[in-house]
Amino acid sequence: MDGVGVQARAAARAEELPGAELVHPFGPEFDVTKVCGKVFMLMSARNDAPIVTLKAAPADANVLREAYPEIVPGYHMNKKHWITISGGGSLEPELLDDLVTESYLLVVETLPKRLQPVNPATFGRRSEAGGRDGEGAAAPQLG
Repeated sequence: MDGVGVQARAAARAEELPGAELVHPFGPEFDVTKVCGKVFMLMSARNDAPIVTLKAAPADANVLREAYPEIVPGYHMNKKHWITISGGGSLEPELLDDLVTESYLLVVETLPKRLQPVNPATFGRRSEAGGRDGEGAAAPQLG
C-alpha cells in the first residue's frame, strides 16, 4: 500500500469502531480520531508523505519497528507508546486493521467501565475461526 492507501484503510477501520469520532483540533490537514475524547489515531503528512500514527504497547511497538521498515517511532509523540506508519512497505492491510483496533482498545481500556463503548477484553480479538469476536456488541453501560 502507498501512503494514501494506508491512510484510507486506517480511516475506514477507525470509522467502524464504536464511539470513534474524527475531529480536526489542529486544522484541516490533521485528522485526529478519538474515543470518549481520547486520541487513538492521527493522520497527517511527514515530508509531504501521508502517515498514520497509532498507540501501541511498548513491546509490540519494538517488534513492529524491527519487522517493518515503514513503521517507526511515533512522529511528534511519545516514542515508547506510539508508532507511525508510512506507505510503500510490505505491511498487510489486515495487520493495519489490527493495529488501528489495538490502538483503539489501548485507549478504551483506560476509560472508566461505564464509558467504555466496547469490552476491551473481547472486542476485535481474532477467533479461532479467523473472524473477529465481539464486534457490533457494545459493553453494557453502567449508571
